[in-house]
Amino acid sequence: MKKTKLKIKESPLFWPAKMKSGVLHVLDETQIPRKIHYIKVRSAKDCVKVIHDMKTRAFGQFLVVLNAFLLELIKVKPIKKSDFKAKEKLLAKIQSIAQMLNKSRPTFPFSEVTEIIVRWAVMAIDSGLDVKQFVRKNTQGYLESVRYKRLDRVQRIADLIEDGDCILTHCNVSGELAMAAHLCKKNKKDIHFFATETRPYFQGAKLTCWELREMGANVTLIADNAIGSLMADRLVNKVIIGSDRSCANGDIANKIGSYQIACVAEAFHIPLYALTQPSDKIRNGKDIPIEIRKADELLRYEGYKIVRGDVDAFYPGFDIVPHELITKPIPISVGQDE
Repeated sequence: MKKTKLKIKESPLFWPAKMKSGVLHVLDETQIPRKIHYIKVRSAKDCVKVIHDMKTRAFGQFLVVLNAFLLELIKVKPIKKSDFKAKEKLLAKIQSIAQMLNKSRPTFPFSEVTEIIVRWAVMAIDSGLDVKQFVRKNTQGYLESVRYKRLDRVQRIADLIEDGDCILTHCNVSGELAMAAHLCKKNKKDIHFFATETRPYFQGAKLTCWELREMGANVTLIADNAIGSLMADRLVNKVIIGSDRSCANGDIANKIGSYQIACVAEAFHIPLYALTQPSDKIRNGKDIPIEIRKADELLRYEGYKIVRGDVDAFYPGFDIVPHELITKPIPISVGQDE
């Protein structure tokens, strides 16, 4: 099936990592909205650093993981078809990169992606193909397919949103929601967004509000602890959030605070929609390893300590939303010809 080009205005957060002349340019999301700045990344180790330092998040980290292999493959010299030893050495290198990336964020399912890359390398060796070219071509094709499927989901989100909707969102969904809002505006739908601050990194305040306004949408910022009041006063009629990990039974992991939003939404009979990446690697939410971030991420803001005295802090980066609290998942499209 031939893919048709979807003409949708893009947010910088939709595809925040782009390869240019052998260098990966990663949008530094910590600088938004002050400025648009791209970090130049040249190695897999650099990729791990921008992931661990939260310079990019969620989908941006997924892009960085895939491009980490492309960056390292650029450095590999051509291998003769008969040089089996060199092929095995390259496979070992790819496996090493995969292991390094898998350890960078425990809650994120990077292994589901890196395993695909390793499998392509093994397949190339078994078939007597050029490992470098085979892995590179397949990775680039995979990225192109994901891009198309995300654009398709933007359209489906826009179709879900109705004229007059007031939508609560939490954290940031990497461009998709803002782009859907732009489509709604083009179709004369009058909609409004409420975005949580999303502490402690303020992704909602810094990213979501910024990109929604950039796309011409109306948005109101609220404190994380105002969601109960907002829903009780019937100021919202839909909730749309992202997800960082999905389970076989439909449970998801998302930015800490998502669970309480889901609970309150159910109490007030407000539908909650989650953008998901279907996976059967983990059975249910209880099996997802929750990343505990450093205490200083709560105790300090932009380098300054905000709590006086010797105080500890507990900051799980994510929580689990059981599938029973999700009205409907909006998965990335499957079954498309790639």
